[in-house]
Amino acid sequence: MTIAPPVDRLNAILARHDIIMATLNAGPEPEIFVALSRELSELDGVVETIRAYKAMEENLQGLEALLDDPDMKALAEDELPEAKASLEKAAQDLRIMLLPKDEADEKSAILEVRAGTGGDEAALFAGDLFRMYARYAELKGWKVEVLSESEGTAGGYKEISAEIKGRGVFARLKFESGVHRVQRVPDTETQGRIHTSAATVAVLPEAEDVDIVINDADLKIDTMRAQGAGGQHVNKTESAIRITHMPTGMVVFVQDERSQHKNRARAMALLRARLYDAERTAKDAVRAADRKSQVGSGDRSERIRTYNFPQGRVTDHRINLTLYKIEEIMSGNALDEIVDALITEHQAAQLAAQDMA
Repeated sequence: MTIAPPVDRLNAILARHDIIMATLNAGPEPEIFVALSRELSELDGVVETIRAYKAMEENLQGLEALLDDPDMKALAEDELPEAKASLEKAAQDLRIMLLPKDEADEKSAILEVRAGTGGDEAALFAGDLFRMYARYAELKGWKVEVLSESEGTAGGYKEISAEIKGRGVFARLKFESGVHRVQRVPDTETQGRIHTSAATVAVLPEAEDVDIVINDADLKIDTMRAQGAGGQHVNKTESAIRITHMPTGMVVFVQDERSQHKNRARAMALLRARLYDAERTAKDAVRAADRKSQVGSGDRSERIRTYNFPQGRVTDHRINLTLYKIEEIMSGNALDEIVDALITEHQAAQLAAQDMA
């Protein structure tokens, strides 16, 4: 049986909701209005679920009271199983909604895909993965903007970074970080042998100025001419930017835009996201350990998924999920089935840990 959420906590949320509504109706200062409106939008769904839960609880109590009435006992006994099941589901929904939130869940994200072992085939696979995420983002109504890219000699990408803008992007994509392995017969393979190669995916929450402070004195900024394939100049101005964050040794390089100003802005966005991700990981070692026991730590070296084209299957090793719909997944259309399963597993582990506490 599902453990009911604490009554005191539910009442506190309802009380806070009433206070926010009263304050907004009184016409507060613009800054307070914006902050409270944002909090209200986050609470509305929870409050609606709490009220539904309380109504179901009252209904169940009413039915149980009717068991003592000879005239109504039969009717009450008929309705009790459904009432109990509805209350059980509402309690579970509430417990999930009240789980501790990752502060970055609602943020946009920086997606980085890099070819790993496997040469040209790895670069082609990195390209396939990036297109999968780009199509998935399109289906979600998110905006994708490439920040930097380095094309493979036979196609695909040695590495590519992109900003994916939208509400809740990080929450949906954060479990994609890790090593993705592919098994397929390359177009250049004349013997029909299956090759295995890999690509590494990193999903970082996009950081704003308030999330991470970067001191200009800590940056070493170099400008240079952008280079294309085969050493050809993309342009003849020094528009490429390399920024080194000296305290950490972190380096970002962007050359895709002809404008030095745009390349610098993109490089700073990448640097800020990487520093923010590193800070979150260092600060929250407990969260990282929890994720490792649930659906993976997000460690870039952890093999998380295998895409087997000859058998048409995709297997996520963290939750032992295998789907025989590789084309639908690679097109982005069925990726939600894996994402939803990962989130459900993560929530189940959180609830289990909460019950043991």
